[in-house]
Amino acid sequence: MSRGDRRTVLITGASAGIGAALARVFAGHGWDLILTARREDPLRTLAAELSGMGAHATVIPEDLADPEAPRRLLAAIADCDLQVDGLVNNAGFSRTAGFLRTDPASHEAMIRVMLTAPVELARLFAPGMVERGHGRILNVASLAGQMPATGGDTLYGPIKSFLIKASQGLHLELRGTGVHVTALCPGYTLTEFHDVNGTRAEVSTAYPAWMWQTAEHVADVGYRAVETNRPKVTPGAMNNVLAGLAKHLPDAMALNMVGGHARRLKRI
Repeated sequence: MSRGDRRTVLITGASAGIGAALARVFAGHGWDLILTARREDPLRTLAAELSGMGAHATVIPEDLADPEAPRRLLAAIADCDLQVDGLVNNAGFSRTAGFLRTDPASHEAMIRVMLTAPVELARLFAPGMVERGHGRILNVASLAGQMPATGGDTLYGPIKSFLIKASQGLHLELRGTGVHVTALCPGYTLTEFHDVNGTRAEVSTAYPAWMWQTAEHVADVGYRAVETNRPKVTPGAMNNVLAGLAKHLPDAMALNMVGGHARRLKRI
């Protein structure tokens, strides 16, 4: 174990938003960190901040849309003589122009970053956690994964639904090993996510302020959930109500509900 009794967590998509907030929460609870994302400069800035909290943060820039990225991360971490005791699969993005208007390469990248890479990273690092009898795997999914898919952002919800189910299966498989697995399912969160996918103006006017949560709150909920080994957690009472409605409403009504959501965001 690195640095005496300190454990180390690998966080993907750590350059901003929920990923950066999770890095701060883990650091505040005595973890060292391995930070990865495409953008190196924000990672360096975050690493310096975490150092001020007493944590050691290693920066390894990587683009998980590249099929070789998980193996490169494994090799780079080994070269740094580090051990991964925790894994946070947080990297993600969406495309809201519609299935037929989105470049297939963008959809391929979405699947790589949010579905294939989390599975591969868990497969690479979970065996060591099991062998040592301790580990934490937190997969950042979404409320969208508990709802019918939204037109216009057609693949995002199904990808997140897969991540929830995969997390639950792995949670059951690793029960009793000391390795905790949790799917974190935030709803609307105040990050740069909507700026990147071009929906900031629409979502800011479509939903009231009380429906939004901060990245810091979501990160704290996620950390506490994986520590207590909850298979799934959805921050926010209203988000749990929406997830419950989607689960119990007839399909036609649930589809109409998310169809209205898509129209408010001018996606369809």
